[in-house]
Amino acid sequence: MSQAKLMELKKNVAPYEATDIKKSIWQIVNTVGPLLVLWYAAYASLSISFWLTLPLAIITSGFVVRTFILFHDCCHQSFFKNRLANDIVGTITGVLTLCPYEQWKRSHSIHHATSSNLDKRGIGDMWVLTVDEYAEASFWVRMAYRIYRNPLVMFGLGPIYIFLISYRFNVKDARRKERINTHVTNVLIVALYALLIWAIGWQAFVLVQGPVFFFSGLFGIWLFYVQHQFEDTYFEHEEEWTYVQAAVEGSSYYKLPKLLQWITGNIGFHHVHHLSPKVPNYNLEKAHLAAPPLQKATTITIRTSLKALRFRLWDERQKMFVGFKDVKNTLRHTKPATDK
Repeated sequence: MSQAKLMELKKNVAPYEATDIKKSIWQIVNTVGPLLVLWYAAYASLSISFWLTLPLAIITSGFVVRTFILFHDCCHQSFFKNRLANDIVGTITGVLTLCPYEQWKRSHSIHHATSSNLDKRGIGDMWVLTVDEYAEASFWVRMAYRIYRNPLVMFGLGPIYIFLISYRFNVKDARRKERINTHVTNVLIVALYALLIWAIGWQAFVLVQGPVFFFSGLFGIWLFYVQHQFEDTYFEHEEEWTYVQAAVEGSSYYKLPKLLQWITGNIGFHHVHHLSPKVPNYNLEKAHLAAPPLQKATTITIRTSLKALRFRLWDERQKMFVGFKDVKNTLRHTKPATDK
């Protein structure tokens, strides 16, 4: 697709950036409401069996993911027209999802501005090395990368590290407003959890919130991972990189069953979202259907998305993701750099 057609495509999506306050408010009701009811139901089920609590907790985690989508839209200032309304709702939903609003808003805006740019990796994205970079890396960097890219680490320890630990701290260059927001979020999380522990006891709290926290984090990381880490995605160096092309070719359309599409707030239309972050989640499918070229975006399903588990390195020559086994002969004959 030519650059002119890509820019025209962005203009075609612009009408769907309009915010509908009634739909936004209704989404808060039909998302946070069920989240609270299901959380209580999971707690009440403990008196029967934990094996009833666990599936209820997993369903509850789906509504945490949906709550995160509302938070995500607030970060893009696309959930409400009013900036203050976005900031307030974003901070509150950030407490429910354990994400500091100002910190995440900044890192995610950088992600959008640099997604698929090989020269601007490192903020708001996942660690990706090219085949050549990995071949030239030291033993310790290779080892760290292999550990990071191991599915058990990424989807097992990842939710704990990112949502429970990493987001509790400010980055070095954070501005005052961002620092304050992170501290306020932390205080509110502690207050909320302390209140729940006081009300139901720490054991019951852990048995309910533990699975809710873990599975929502796992699902969230998975969604972010598969929508950029597909085989023939788009990566270019700065001189060749373009924002629109990165959005359309570097983000996938994750075609999910309707129920899962609803639970995940239409984020499967990720190519539309990256093309125009101002489109609220409830308009993403409409924008996708209104622009035929967008319907030609790389489409993945639950079954085909599982292939992403073996993607490890970006091959600049073949313009595709490959696994360690795919380039093992090349890597075997490349001596890693030694640490000084």
